[in-house]
Amino acid sequence: MTLDEIKAAVDAGQTVHWANTGYVVHKDRLGQYLIIYQPNGSCIGLTDREGHRLNGKEAEFFIARLKDGVENLGNQSRPNGQGRGVAPGGAGAFPLGRQL
Repeated sequence: MTLDEIKAAVDAGQTVHWANTGYVVHKDRLGQYLIIYQPNGSCIGLTDREGHRLNGKEAEFFIARLKDGVENLGNQSRPNGQGRGVAPGGAGAFPLGRQL
C-alpha cells in the first residue's frame, strides 16, 4: 500500500496492519499517523520526520480481512481499555525521534 492508500484506509475506519496483525496503523488526536505494536503499546511514526518516506515497505502494509474476505471496518479500541492515541501511563504518543 502507498502512503496515501494507508492514510485513506485509516481515515475511512479500516484496520491497516504493518508486517503482521500485531502492528496497527493509527491516527491520533493530533493527526499523526503511528504504527502501534498492540501487545505493549509501543509506537513509531508511520513516516520519517518529513512525512514522505514510510517506516516500512509498501508491500508490508495490508488491510485486515475477515474469514469471508470482507474488510474489517470494526473497532480499533485497545484491548486493555486505554483510549486511542494514549501511550501506557497516559503519556502522549510521539513519532520516533521525538520521544521523551
